[in-house]
Amino acid sequence: QVQLVESGGGLVQAGGSLRLSCAASGRTFSGYTMGWFRQAPGKEREFVAAITWSGGRSNYLESVKGRFTISRDNAKNTVCLQMNSLKPEDTAVYYCAAGLGGLIFQAWQYRHWGQGTQVTVSS
Repeated sequence: QVQLVESGGGLVQAGGSLRLSCAASGRTFSGYTMGWFRQAPGKEREFVAAITWSGGRSNYLESVKGRFTISRDNAKNTVCLQMNSLKPEDTAVYYCAAGLGGLIFQAWQYRHWGQGTQVTVSS
């Protein structure tokens, strides 16, 4: 079992930045693709970004491309999401997830999930 704990959420004004972190513990982190998802009130959970185990491939939700960057440090068992130029529509609970199978972006493909961290962007 992999335990995931997110941190770094908060309240920020539009145009600002936040850096989310996800710390993994428990079973080996090795081989897992890491992803970030988000869920806004009244909406379904949506894929935001993913990065493969090696860090060689990543993928992003179209609306966050050029603003968000996903990265990982396998030595520290952490994955981060740098969010710049934030917009009110980025407001959501952000979840870290771990899964196997390459560059995956469907929620059902991820086996392990964190509890989420709230990101609120004010206009």
